[in-house]
Amino acid sequence: MKGVDVKAIRIRPEDTVAVAVRSLKKGETIIIGSFVTTLVEDIDGGHKIALTAIRKGQPIIKYGAPMGVAAKDIGVGEHVHTHNTSTLLRERAEYHYDRKVRDAFRREADRRAKRWEDSIPTIEAFERLNGKIGIRNEIWIVPTVGCVNMTAERIAKWAEKNLPKNEHYEGTYAWTHPFGCSQLGDDHEATRTILADLVHHPNAGGVLILSLGCENNTPESFRELVGAVDSKRVKFLTSQAVEDELETSYALIRELYDEMQNDTRTTVGTDRLVVGFKCGGSDGYSGITANPLVGYFCDELTAMGGSGILTEVPEMFGAEQLLMNRANDEAVYEKIAALIDDFKRYFVKHDQVVYENPSPGNKEGGITTLEDKSLGCIQKGGTAIITDVIPYGGRANERGLTLLSGPGNDIVSTTALTAAGAHIILFTTGRGTPLGSPVPTVKLASNTALAEKKPHWIDFDAERLLREEQKVVVDDFIDMMREIASGKKLARNEEHGYREISIFKDGVVL
Repeated sequence: MKGVDVKAIRIRPEDTVAVAVRSLKKGETIIIGSFVTTLVEDIDGGHKIALTAIRKGQPIIKYGAPMGVAAKDIGVGEHVHTHNTSTLLRERAEYHYDRKVRDAFRREADRRAKRWEDSIPTIEAFERLNGKIGIRNEIWIVPTVGCVNMTAERIAKWAEKNLPKNEHYEGTYAWTHPFGCSQLGDDHEATRTILADLVHHPNAGGVLILSLGCENNTPESFRELVGAVDSKRVKFLTSQAVEDELETSYALIRELYDEMQNDTRTTVGTDRLVVGFKCGGSDGYSGITANPLVGYFCDELTAMGGSGILTEVPEMFGAEQLLMNRANDEAVYEKIAALIDDFKRYFVKHDQVVYENPSPGNKEGGITTLEDKSLGCIQKGGTAIITDVIPYGGRANERGLTLLSGPGNDIVSTTALTAAGAHIILFTTGRGTPLGSPVPTVKLASNTALAEKKPHWIDFDAERLLREEQKVVVDDFIDMMREIASGKKLARNEEHGYREISIFKDGVVL
């Protein structure tokens, strides 16, 4: 599109709507293929324009799939949005698995993989004894209960002041949370599982597990859940068992620091990288710039032999069949169907409709229905074959694209991606957010205006896809990811200290 004044984009040839790429005025004409459309009203950038007459009750097609149904007759050149569109989503849906469709995706994946056969790019990372790699070498403090949050933060501040950063050690961080006690059943186990996952994360060269001593998540039971660890790399402290928990913690952190001074980055293939995919504050540009760019990256990463993780199950509703079409086999297809159905039952259990989305900010940015949002959201998974489906708190072990059970909430889902083993998270946004997870959280702006307004939040301007050749933009993005993975460049969240966790809960607090 270089050098062309693009007013609107038709994403798929079968779409009945186009997306305005800038604000357009009534009377302007857009030409897309054989369609010549004159606008009958002003249309904001990111919002949809009817390319054909759509009768009441007819599906509205975007991304090649229904994004809703016309709530009334819609004329050519009209604005298509919440005032004239209704959702098609219901609590129950029928799915199918077509091997011929899967085979077409697999042939494309094989073609991409062949291109990387003899030339997989490399990064510089830390080799771990268990065969995994870390792209950071940090000390992580994992509180087993919220009662010791402030203690954990004081320890992290002490380390920041007293332990000099170098090529072997890149900082100490405390993952505070309000749980670990006064929870029951699944909530309690979810807390324990996520915390145990963090203990095993390969970006942590050393871990201090900080307990109080009287919590439900007892030091003994949590140690058992964590399992076998390297005692030089993972330290346990029960605050009630020592006279001065701060001084004792400082000594343990110093031991971890000294041990990490032997760690150095070595050259490894990008095929060992695990990357999580997330969106937040989406707008009408997200599905045509930032999410597709992540999808292109996902396709290349998995073709190299690397691993991607896609979550936010409620933002798959309405687009789930497109994901099922790429299931590696029937067993994976059945797991995807169960993933969707289980999350729908969660909504029903709480007397909520499954389509209670998009948010007000999404709508202002041009997203109309949950199907509209979901069809754009799943673009982050590209066309990669889905090789596994894992539960909330599960760890990704398969190469290729894994689906992870989790909600759309930004902090909860980035925490779940981290716990699943993501070295880096790609976070697309059209509205902007400073949020960061425990791992580098790379922000891709769907529009240039956001990238220019919030350079301290945004790592990459994905609207470049509308101005430059796709290959140039994708190659630039891969180069940036390799720099971040190798520690030569920090993500914005790391530069500015935006790091936090949040754990999913669904039950009683005592």
